[in-house]
Order: sequence, then C-alpha cells, then structure tokens
Amino acid sequence: MQMFPELKNDLILRAARGDSTERVPVWVMRQAGRYLPEFQAVRAKHEFFEVCRTPELACEVTLQPIRRFNLDAAIIFSDILVVPQAMGLTVQMLPGTGPTFQEPLLVPSDLGRLNSKTDVNQTLGYVFEAITLTRHKLEGKCPLIGFSGAPWTLMSYMIEGGGSTTMSKAKKWLYCYPDDSHKLLQMLTDVIVQFLVGQVLAGAQLLQLFESHAGILGPGTFSRFALPYIRQISTRVKEDLVQRAVKPVPMIVFAKDAHYALAELSQSGYDVVSLDWTIDPRNARKQVGPNVTLQGNLDPCVLYTSPDRLTESVREMVEAFGTQRYIANLGHGIYPDMNPDHLKEFVDAVHKHSENANGIQ
Repeated sequence: MQMFPELKNDLILRAARGDSTERVPVWVMRQAGRYLPEFQAVRAKHEFFEVCRTPELACEVTLQPIRRFNLDAAIIFSDILVVPQAMGLTVQMLPGTGPTFQEPLLVPSDLGRLNSKTDVNQTLGYVFEAITLTRHKLEGKCPLIGFSGAPWTLMSYMIEGGGSTTMSKAKKWLYCYPDDSHKLLQMLTDVIVQFLVGQVLAGAQLLQLFESHAGILGPGTFSRFALPYIRQISTRVKEDLVQRAVKPVPMIVFAKDAHYALAELSQSGYDVVSLDWTIDPRNARKQVGPNVTLQGNLDPCVLYTSPDRLTESVREMVEAFGTQRYIANLGHGIYPDMNPDHLKEFVDAVHKHSENANGIQ
C-alpha cells in the first residue's frame, strides 16, 4: 500500500470503532449526486457509467460535496451495478428509467453467461484508480468510504433487469430455484469480497455494504438468502486483509427496511449498522446492544422543510441516538430535487447539537 497525506479528521473512524468523539460525524448517502449543480454540469457532458469508469471524473464528483459542506467522510463515486458489469452483464443508466440490463437472467441456465472468476483488478481497476487518486486529492481532509452492493440486492437487479417494486421475478428464483439462487449469491459474494479488499488496498478507509432490497424479503428469506452472505463478506474481507498484513478497516452494513433483523445484523461482523428512517433509534440500540455503532437515520424528506424545522429534527435525532457510537446520516440517499443549502443546514446542525450535548461550547 502506498503512502497518503496525513488524515486530519478521523472522527468517523473513531465513531465506527467505538472510541470517544467530541461531536457526531456526519456524511450522506448519494452526497455526490444530482442535487448539486456542479454534478449536473459533469453529467451534461458525460454518460453516467463513463463518470464511474473515468478515475479523474469519479474523483472530481466525489470531491464536489466535500468542497461545499463540512462533511466527515467522502464516499467514492461509483455504482453498485459495476459488479454485475464486471461479471459480464451489460447495464445502462437510461434517463427517466434508471438502471437497465439488456439481457437479464431469466432461467438458471443463464448463470453460465456470468464470469464468476473475473479479475477485479482488470474489470474494476478503474474504481481502485479513482480511490487512490481521490485519497491524494482529499489531502487528508476526511476519510474515504468504499462500497459495494450486497449479493441479494445485486441478484434482484440481475434477474429483474432493472428496478421493481416487488422484485417478484427475483423472489420467484428463491422459491423455485433455491439451489441456483445460492449458487448465484455465492458467485456474487466471491467477487464482492475481492472488490472490497481491492478498495482497501487502493486507499479506502471504511467500507459500506448496501443491501438496498432487504425490505422485499421477510425474516425467513432474509435469514436464508441474504444474511449468510452478508456475514461471509465481513469475515472474508477482514481475514484477507489480515493475511496481507493490512489492518482491517471499519465496515458498515445498510440493509434498508430490515427492521426485523437488527439483532442478527449486529452480530454479523460489521462495526456499524445503518438504519433507515422507519426505525426508532432507541429501540434499535436495545436490539443491537452497546458494542455496535449505529448510523442514520433522518428521513430524507425532512430536507425539504424550513431550516428551523430541519434543525429541530436533527436535534431530536441526535438526542435519540446519543453522541457516542453514532454516525449521523439520512435514512437513505439524498433526492435529486433537494436544495444543497438544506444539506449544509443538516450537516452543521449535527455538529452543533452534538457538541452542545457533549458540553463543548
């Protein structure tokens, strides 16, 4: 691993590991995105996945929110669907439609089309290059987060061919082709582990696993088809890094709408469990115990309201979570039509109220 500029703000790393923090660290999912005029300017000239695959462009849009706001982490600009792309599927980001697979997986025999032995250094090396470049360009201002989609979420996209409110085609596989479903989930897990390890070697200082479609499953199907692979990823990533004499970085798991599995997630080997806005922080803390950091969970739509109401909502959120073992975030990604000034209010309010709660003037 190469040398990077000295880190000046390790607040989120301390919070993730359970060390004392003078204020609550804050970042936002999709903080590099369409709500920023400067991001729209880049996208006006470049297709979505072109930005992902061009390290200089990915670095630039990653840094855009860091220049605007006093955020405590950057997250590399990429997309969870780069993993299916690396395995041989063609994915396009179509205006007004979103991610679209030209040839989704229809039947189990389609698994033969996938390259499960892909060399991530070749097929996803552009992500690693973007991470390394961004670490240098950040100049130590804050840590850089790397990420991946989780196996079930990626599987559902690969079968549905895009977004879906029910994911019924993918869930059909779980019931009709359970063995093939496990085969696909394991193939994805193997690639994700290599991908996340590669991100750390490239310079990522935290990792987040997005199980965005957890809420489509129930407790039984989640425990059978999602949780084992979520656990396997955290275990194998950390073991691989140790074998390379690299210190494991903190890992965050965000299983959206998995309110039924908080206890299980807290025992799955991740340092941080991220919550969506439907979960009461106090109840979550009771379920996960004192030894896991929580992240979240303001309803993104609160950012539409007035600064006064937004600030009050942040105060209530910080009060509910407490100021230790806590990373402030939204309960999901920020929406494209939101006012950037309101995100500044959110970030500043988190710092202000948590410092006040800690008795810092």
